[in-house]
Amino acid sequence: MLFGLKSQGLYSLKFHFCQNMYPQNKHPYSFTVAVTEKNLEGFLSAAEIPLSRLYICMAGVFFTAAMVWVYTLMKHRYSVFKIHWLMAALAFTKSTSLVFHSINYHFINTEGHPIEGWAVMYYITHLLKGALLFITLALIGTGWAFVKYILSDKEKKIFMIVIPLQVLANVAYIIIESTEEGSSEYYLWKEILFLVDLICCGAILFPVVWSIRHLQEASSTDGKAAMNLEKLKLFRHYYVMIVCYVYFTRIIAILLKITMPFQWQWCYEFLVEMSTLIFFVLTGYKFRPASNNPYLQLPQDEEDVEMDEVVLTLFSSSPPYLIPRLFVCLLMYGASAFFLETGND
Repeated sequence: MLFGLKSQGLYSLKFHFCQNMYPQNKHPYSFTVAVTEKNLEGFLSAAEIPLSRLYICMAGVFFTAAMVWVYTLMKHRYSVFKIHWLMAALAFTKSTSLVFHSINYHFINTEGHPIEGWAVMYYITHLLKGALLFITLALIGTGWAFVKYILSDKEKKIFMIVIPLQVLANVAYIIIESTEEGSSEYYLWKEILFLVDLICCGAILFPVVWSIRHLQEASSTDGKAAMNLEKLKLFRHYYVMIVCYVYFTRIIAILLKITMPFQWQWCYEFLVEMSTLIFFVLTGYKFRPASNNPYLQLPQDEEDVEMDEVVLTLFSSSPPYLIPRLFVCLLMYGASAFFLETGND
């Protein structure tokens, strides 16, 4: 079957055995089908052809950002914490993962199937990147190295929950990548991946809230109110950044993908990678190891302290069930986006 420019679109092959229309009458059947789907440019669909170039370009951008970050660490080495080097490792791992992802798509486009060695390297780096991302977010959220140097028992439990869930999410992602969409396992693992990913994103918010409450209590007891208020302001902004990042990459980007024409569905990956880059850059900027970091400077007079206290009333007066409500809303919006995407497929 040949399709011209006027007949371009997303095509699928479906099999239906008419004698099995009624559940009480099941007849066995057996058949073999061989399908080769190919465009003029290669074996990838129109929505996936630009992905190889997109990933290699984004890998270069992330690598450049990582080198800039390392230069910043070397320049301000006396105010560098261990978590800053962990952030550098995350940026380099993200860049390496995108390189292998690009190579994997290149061979799929030219050969019609992935090369096992390159695919395995991509899955390994993807697993490391996911683990490093959530470990770094959780450590920053708990205030480790910025506020305190010891993790509490409930903060350690967050790591015990999030890290195994991230392993499960990456296993689900690998199974989805290597499974045909027509198989029953595909949609099961797709649902597992979506649910586990949302749970991990919601769990990351709790350490940030705990740090905010810890700083609120410390600002009135340890005699360093001004510095604690500045750090509290920093973590409030970081909390908003995480919420925006999660909503955009897990919900809004999927809704945009559903509404886009099939030729432009690669823009979904572009938006996700760009939002990840912006999130990394903003996080690095706010927690940069510089003596002139405005969030770590003391106010000059009492009026600045009073203004900070007014700004922080949002969290001081927030009810204790604010975060569970946000988490439930996140799950509801995520579920609606998932069902819309599944219905579109």
